[in-house]
Amino acid sequence: MLERKRKLDCANGREKADLVLKNGNVLNVFTEEVLKADVAICGDTIVGVGEYEGKEEIDCTGKYLVPGFIDAHMHIESCMAAPGELAKVLAKAGTTTIIADPHEIVNVSGTKGMDYFLKCAAKLLVNVFFMVPSAVPATDVETNGCGEFLASDMMKYVDNARVLGLGETMRFMECCEGEKRMADKLELFAKKHIDGHAPGIRGKEVQAYRLAGVENDHECSTAEEVLDKLRAGLHIYVREGSGAKNLETLIKTMLDAGVCLDRCAFCTDDKHVEEIRKEGHISTCIRKAIALGVPVAKAYKMGSYQAAEFYGLKNYGAIGAGYRADIVFLDDLEQVRPLDVMKDGRILTEEDYAKDYSVPVPDELLHTVHVGEVTKEKIRLSCEGKTDVIQMNPHQIVTTHLVEEVPTENGYFKSDGVYNKICVVERHGKTGEIGVAPLKGFGVKGGAVATSVAHDSHNLIVAGDNDEDILAAIKGVEENQGGYVIASGGKVVDVLPLPICGLMSEKSCDEITEKVADMLEKAKKLGISEDIDPFITLSFMALTVIPEIRVTERGVYLFGAK
Repeated sequence: MLERKRKLDCANGREKADLVLKNGNVLNVFTEEVLKADVAICGDTIVGVGEYEGKEEIDCTGKYLVPGFIDAHMHIESCMAAPGELAKVLAKAGTTTIIADPHEIVNVSGTKGMDYFLKCAAKLLVNVFFMVPSAVPATDVETNGCGEFLASDMMKYVDNARVLGLGETMRFMECCEGEKRMADKLELFAKKHIDGHAPGIRGKEVQAYRLAGVENDHECSTAEEVLDKLRAGLHIYVREGSGAKNLETLIKTMLDAGVCLDRCAFCTDDKHVEEIRKEGHISTCIRKAIALGVPVAKAYKMGSYQAAEFYGLKNYGAIGAGYRADIVFLDDLEQVRPLDVMKDGRILTEEDYAKDYSVPVPDELLHTVHVGEVTKEKIRLSCEGKTDVIQMNPHQIVTTHLVEEVPTENGYFKSDGVYNKICVVERHGKTGEIGVAPLKGFGVKGGAVATSVAHDSHNLIVAGDNDEDILAAIKGVEENQGGYVIASGGKVVDVLPLPICGLMSEKSCDEITEKVADMLEKAKKLGISEDIDPFITLSFMALTVIPEIRVTERGVYLFGAK
């Protein structure tokens, strides 16, 4: 009560604020204008914007002050760094709040993975909120480590202050059709927020999806789709990640159509840490949106306040009285290059970025790769005449289903530089199954690339042009208990270990960035297209909730098949 009274006295000007940012150009998300003003701060809270005096004052003449950026939907695991390390990189990029869906780690380790992330969140340099994964596993045609994550497993998280609702409902037809298991989850979180994931649905299916309680979608990739979903009342999260880059198409569509952008926010979904360090995070989305013609203030509002509003985070996403003092300092609104970042009323220093924010990793999360003996015979694919082929597409995780004649030898598919062999190996120690398919558009020659990151069940996935390198890459992943592996000449030539559930590294972001850059260079030398991320795009080839064709440990899967 005394602290509240002190803050009110500061807001009224009767008492000096702890800190005042003087003479800054403040972006006001409420009126979408930039105003010259002081920002008064007490503790971690903004108490006023106007003319103020402070016990400490910082001259912000010539600088722009904007709200800390918010990622409306992301997967921490996809960045490959442990949460404590990742948060430092996000903060430097101006992202001060994220809404994370931990369905990668939950697919591998269930509630143990979720509990680990919740413990991490309490120590991080950025604000982290969670959506409880709704689709574990994503479909019934694959094997994960967790098994099925039911409403009964989720109950203990419903009232957690960091949990905002139910994560992306990838089993979207179950939502539309009222399937009982999904209906139980939707009912459990009916008073919270429910995220969507429904690529390609149109018309009445969109109406049913919204009626089921789903509030947003981040999977739009076409003009027709984004307009259909907006008009049905869904919030649209404009995605710009590493594997899926939809921002240009969606922004151009909405601007050309003249539709209101108030129901849009930005998300990265899946973005590698080295790419965040190189180009930015939500800052990249804002910069690209402005370049495409989105009004400057609106772009910042999409990258902060609108995401906070969607999730009911009433004290986040704005520079105004009562809001958290999470502020990004810029010298140019269009370039979006943070000079400094304030978190909870304090400008972050190099000392803050150097601190250790890690939480001990439970031992069981460090031993999750269990692959039996894999031989050439187990990765053979019988072929006669035309067969199903997975066609990768540039800068997209959506694939094209081809039916073509492929190279064969003695009745079996023979991979080459055009038609690579892709294999998914069950790695949770349950079935030992291996699925094999021809892959076009990857283009690896004289080697193989493998990863234990394979959305969403995270079995081991590998693609190569010869069996010797494919087998060597599989072995390399198992020996490191997860990771990225490149094999050539029948042996492993490079590896990035990802021992935390086979998804994340315990190394610093500097080390991860350096290693990934080196491995990307090696992968490109093996002929992989410049338009394909050899690890991220490969990791989505087993995700059966994305069109048009995938491969799991059980074999080829056509999107929409029962």
